[in-house]
Amino acid sequence: MRVGVVTFPGSLDDGDARRAVRIAGAEAVALWHGDADLKSVDAVILPGGFSYGDYLRCGAIARFAPVMSEVVAGARRGLPVLGICNGFQILCEAHLLPGALIRNDVRRFVCKDQRLRIESASTAWTSAYSAGQEIVVPLKNGEGGFVADEATLDRLEGEGRVVARYLGDNPNGSYRDIAGVASEDGRIVGLMPHPEHAVEELTGPTTDGLGFFTSVLKEMVSA
Repeated sequence: MRVGVVTFPGSLDDGDARRAVRIAGAEAVALWHGDADLKSVDAVILPGGFSYGDYLRCGAIARFAPVMSEVVAGARRGLPVLGICNGFQILCEAHLLPGALIRNDVRRFVCKDQRLRIESASTAWTSAYSAGQEIVVPLKNGEGGFVADEATLDRLEGEGRVVARYLGDNPNGSYRDIAGVASEDGRIVGLMPHPEHAVEELTGPTTDGLGFFTSVLKEMVSA
């Protein structure tokens, strides 16, 4: 199984995402933002960082990168896509996920180990978890507040598309404590916290993040 990880100018978690993919048991394939080619991968990860310096808005320039035309086309054909932090922002800018990510309500960068509750275990990236399971993974962002209008929030809740929710103090003012959402078919997931930094006991607070990467392998095997 081949999982592609896109590197944009300013990406800083692409190496960690590739390592997480390898630990999960898949082949990690490096994808370059300037190439309109997904190299026949079975799934794609848009990693965290500050793509193109986060000028204009976070993810607003990256959505026009040549590789994104292929990611959007693939996602519409059912290709599993995970956007982590900046990747989540890019997915919203590309209109693959609803809502937007805005500056944290505390007006500062937040870096901490964050408790989450998995709300949906029926997506391509969360099937290794149980609905209601609590996990701890790192969170680090300055513009991580998830916002959407009330109708969109109600639709996400009603359709079971809230993937994860913050527990304890809401770190960034996200509406309804939402930490991640999914597309209608559950194959595209955006998550503000960083599961790729919680896959090894030596370097992470837990190994709770590994399930995101093993989930998509199971999805690909059963497809």
